[in-house]
Amino acid sequence: MKVTIYEHAGKVPVLAEGSYFHSRELMELCERTPRHKPYMAVATDDNGRIAAHLLAIERYRHSWLPPYLYTHIRVLGEGEYAEGIDRAAVFGLFVESLTRRFSHRALYVEFSHLSEKMFGYAHLRAAGYFPVRWMNIHNSLHSRTPEERIMPRQLTRIENAHHRGATTKLVETDDEFRAFSKLLHSHNWLKPRRYTPDDAFFRGMMEQGRCKIFITKYRERFIGTTVCVYSGQDAYLWYSASRRKSFAPLHPSAVTLWATICDAHASGWQHIRFLDVGLPFRRNPYRDFLLRFGGKEVSTYRWFRISIRWVNALASWLWRE
Repeated sequence: MKVTIYEHAGKVPVLAEGSYFHSRELMELCERTPRHKPYMAVATDDNGRIAAHLLAIERYRHSWLPPYLYTHIRVLGEGEYAEGIDRAAVFGLFVESLTRRFSHRALYVEFSHLSEKMFGYAHLRAAGYFPVRWMNIHNSLHSRTPEERIMPRQLTRIENAHHRGATTKLVETDDEFRAFSKLLHSHNWLKPRRYTPDDAFFRGMMEQGRCKIFITKYRERFIGTTVCVYSGQDAYLWYSASRRKSFAPLHPSAVTLWATICDAHASGWQHIRFLDVGLPFRRNPYRDFLLRFGGKEVSTYRWFRISIRWVNALASWLWRE
């Protein structure tokens, strides 16, 4: 089995349909997005047939306050595999190839949202990655309605906000898009861990028909927003922001999220999955907030490898099992 890493979508061979997060479509979008550089790892057998592919995205991060400048690599999921392929073995080849490629290029490499908690454990360990216990959350939309899953108190808050005039709609105009962008960037301004892509990224996903952006309005003020991406049979809440302190009585986070969940259910998606549920602290207000909508927690790992050896060794020791 041979692994080739492509830096340009135009040179990538024809790939099988699968997850949007490992598609040529997303790779092309990332190529057009400032501060993004995609890499498509393609595994081929001895006959040249494509066995699997995986998309890694390099992000360039910088800020004046707090000051920092670095790049990191993010991989969402384990990639796409042809039938009959030893997924774990080929994933190990991907890990080895990507680690060799980025060991001195990026500050750190992160693998997250693997399908199973122990998937690729031995290969990631062998390549110098360390696991951090994390929690994923998803809501099932196929067996019961959102109204049957949400906590009654949370639903009452949302209904009260609606009665007071808070409304949520899809972003459709340029003014609404600018309001969404301003709200998202201001929400994440003092959160160095959260990465906010350029506006071109969101516009590109909307043009591809891969995402919907919801925004909540109250008396000409925009107070909440979410970005929901669609892949396979599921919806994925990728980004969210709100003015929850300025408009606390209206619960803008809850109102916007509720509209997003209801839309996903009405559109026939099987689940809505939350790609960012916050840091893995024992007490996490945002995680508790998401669970009030009837979500299910799943214990998992996120894997990290820091290019500075002594820092990686120290982090491996701190997060030892």
